[in-house]
Amino acid sequence: MVKTLHMASKKPKILGWILNLFGKEDSNQINVELPFAALLFTLLAASGVTIYESWKKLCRIELLPTFQREAAEITRQIEVLGYDPLTVMYRRAEKTKSRNYREFLLGYVSAVRSGGNIVNYLKSKLRSIFEVQSAASIRSIERLGTLVEAYAVMLIVTLCSYILFIVFATTSVFEPMKASGTPGVDTTTVCILIFFVTPLISILFMIIANAERKSNLIGVKQPYRAVILPLIIAVGFIAAVALIPPLASLTGPSLFPLVVTACLLVISIPPAWVYMRIAKVNGDAESSMPSFLRDVTEARKTGLSPEKSIIHATKRTGYGRFCETLNLIRSQMEWGVSLRKIFVNIKNKIQNWPVLVNFLILVETIKIGGGSATALEMLTDYSEKQKDVEVNKKSLLKPYVILAFIWSVLIALTTTMVATTVWALTQISLPGSVAMPLEVMEKQINLFSTGIILQCWLSGFFVGKVNEGTFAAGFKYSAMLVITAYVSLLISQNFLGGMYAAVV
Repeated sequence: MVKTLHMASKKPKILGWILNLFGKEDSNQINVELPFAALLFTLLAASGVTIYESWKKLCRIELLPTFQREAAEITRQIEVLGYDPLTVMYRRAEKTKSRNYREFLLGYVSAVRSGGNIVNYLKSKLRSIFEVQSAASIRSIERLGTLVEAYAVMLIVTLCSYILFIVFATTSVFEPMKASGTPGVDTTTVCILIFFVTPLISILFMIIANAERKSNLIGVKQPYRAVILPLIIAVGFIAAVALIPPLASLTGPSLFPLVVTACLLVISIPPAWVYMRIAKVNGDAESSMPSFLRDVTEARKTGLSPEKSIIHATKRTGYGRFCETLNLIRSQMEWGVSLRKIFVNIKNKIQNWPVLVNFLILVETIKIGGGSATALEMLTDYSEKQKDVEVNKKSLLKPYVILAFIWSVLIALTTTMVATTVWALTQISLPGSVAMPLEVMEKQINLFSTGIILQCWLSGFFVGKVNEGTFAAGFKYSAMLVITAYVSLLISQNFLGGMYAAVV
């Protein structure tokens, strides 16, 4: 038995050693998983399961990988080294860097040694953990808001740089400066700024957002697979336009921004469509899971068995795409399929982490403790609290999506306006100024328009990560921002071009 447990926990232990090797414990991930682990401990304790058996149960729960590694280490010290569970938990509390986890362990050890009611302690601690989690979510949103504001400032600085380079490149006012040895501005410098420096800064902000914002979706790889073929096609087409002479006309001022926009849409739309289908299914499941658990709990209170309570709850409609999963659950239960096997089948359809964890806890509660009404009531209460936290988080993050469209429109309008205005001013006979040919102005607008469209496309991934927690959502926002930027450029160029042509 000890050998089997040791082999089963080999992978988690290796991951733990890697973290220790770099001197870094994933305390953030511990804090994310702690409410669910504490909920499982509470439900199992209410069903009469010992703390040692609860830790052994955690060894088999892959949805809580950090606590799975922790449980493997604790059970190893108990079974191999012969320590009692309380001693091991006390020692783990001294080593962990997570304050919440340390307080949970020390409080549990103290409650047992003093002879207190463990279930009451766990209920009280669970309530405190969820309150701390709710406050941490609000603080996280505030940090994300600061990050978005910093990103907006970066875009404003970029816009100012665009304007400065336009003035340098399209006027001869600064020729005396060049004659005195002051470095000028050439097309290469502008291209480096537009196509290397600015995207690099955007990627840096994405990395920061990735560390701050996590998604509830797990194992979402389909959108990234869907982008491979469109990406190859788009890159191949751009290369053909650049290298094949008959297609060189597509690089003209009026066509190349349209070509870039079309290629970016070809890259973004297929994975965006795949992601939106996944998000719809998992979004309905996340919003419906508390109501489903409430139906199971109320049915259990009437005296129905846990299995019949679940079947009763699956008959409810109005859950959107989640009804398909509930119908699958009902049909399999009526055919006598075990709950654990049903859970495995659900994992093939649902990729939302809180939904899967809640359903797993429901299954374990029923299989071990018989699914008492009290235990199900606790599970339902905290599932509803978790839903409230997520709804509040999403509502607070929505304004940042609107901000992304505002800055896309402003960058497109302002850059075109400055370029066109500078060109119009050069047509006026002023001392020290030389009239700039129309072709030069069109070339400059073509270059900056391409950079603006590319920047808006990258901004979509930043917005997707901030708003929904995954870069896969960025394909959807990137497509919308690219269209917004191109339409803004088209309108501003036609309107201002016609106006200044009439004046000049």
